[in-house]
Amino acid sequence: MQKRIVILGGGESGVGAAVLAKAKGFDTFLSDMGTIAPSYTAILDKWEIPYEHGHSHTPELILNADEIIKSPGVPPTAPMVRAVTDKGIPVISEIEFAGRYTDAKMVCITGSNGKTTTTLLTYHILRKAGLDVGLAGNVGKSLAYQVATADHDIYVIELSSFQLENMYDFKADIAVMLNITPDHMDRYDHKMENYVAAKFRIVRNQGPDDCFIYWQDDPVIAAQLAAMHLQSRLLPFSENHTEQSAAWTEDGMMVVDTPQDVWEIPRDTLALKGLHNLYNSMAAGISATVLGIRHELTADALTDFEAVEHRLEYVDTIDGVRYINDSKATNVNSTWYALESMNTPTVLILGGTDKGNDYSEIEEFVSQKVKAIVCMGVDNAKLLDFFGSRGVTMADTHSLDEALAACRRFAAEGDTVLLSPCCASFDLFRSYEDRGHQFKQAVRNLK
Repeated sequence: MQKRIVILGGGESGVGAAVLAKAKGFDTFLSDMGTIAPSYTAILDKWEIPYEHGHSHTPELILNADEIIKSPGVPPTAPMVRAVTDKGIPVISEIEFAGRYTDAKMVCITGSNGKTTTTLLTYHILRKAGLDVGLAGNVGKSLAYQVATADHDIYVIELSSFQLENMYDFKADIAVMLNITPDHMDRYDHKMENYVAAKFRIVRNQGPDDCFIYWQDDPVIAAQLAAMHLQSRLLPFSENHTEQSAAWTEDGMMVVDTPQDVWEIPRDTLALKGLHNLYNSMAAGISATVLGIRHELTADALTDFEAVEHRLEYVDTIDGVRYINDSKATNVNSTWYALESMNTPTVLILGGTDKGNDYSEIEEFVSQKVKAIVCMGVDNAKLLDFFGSRGVTMADTHSLDEALAACRRFAAEGDTVLLSPCCASFDLFRSYEDRGHQFKQAVRNLK
């Protein structure tokens, strides 16, 4: 009898999984309680995949599945997911499903911050080296869709904790973990150990021929590693050299040292500036070296890479004030890195959907570098209480226009206005990309 695959979620991940399921001859059905975008319904129609959307899931069409592929945005606590698991139907991720049908090498990157930049940087290096490489996960096209339609030799995959949750037999040939700081605590019962466990699923099934690249100085990673017995080769990176380091800095140079090659590049020639981006460059540089790419090519790619949109992105200078779009900073640690890179008095825009944030992590930088905080959200009470009680100059605003008007009152020539919200965007915007695009347009309209 034909195996029935049901996909929950009709975005990039879900539609890609549906296409692969259909291509492999399964009885395929997709269900989304929201409205599926026209670009995705067109793909489903083209592949003749039955689907439903815009209303409640239909249990009779879902609970008869042999296997469920759950999109990462669908929480495990969703009623239909609970009904599925109560019935004992296996639930997997799109990445897990796609991995069954390709022999490609997998370079998988996770971390609370920096994973998009590192993923795109690694992809840039491999493409520049002429490899047949696909970009997947949180960026690029769905891995399942690429496996179904144009399989590559190598994939560089950005993996969030949500995507890692339902991965079981999938294996990363190279696993990269940049850092772990509290994020999505609402998804993990406000227990850090649950979040850490989800992140560390990236090293599942690794053997002696596989590599684990990680930030050596992260205390959370160090503690978890001490409790594990990994078979993979460990290739840590750090700002300062230790005996174990595979990358570090010394005398103004970034040094990479792996069994494949030893090489260095002047730190000030790296395209991406700031300490957090140094770590991203190290992780990408180690990955490329492990894959056998000549260091001349890797170094060249590290110097000409263009930064990620919405991540410390320069927008414009108006009346002597620099405006920076860091809308991708949806957690406190991202904003910590943004503030770490500021070297002028800063007016900081915070706010949005709070995910259980602890703002004490940025308190020291706020006292050192921030002349005012502009809160931009539907409900700013937590921010106003935390920073207001510490004597920080504050503004309570509820729209982008209000926020920018407040920024103009606070900022003087030579200052920086930094949108680095610490929070998700869903109270006032569709996504962090929407927030960033609207911010950039509104800034340019100030002229």
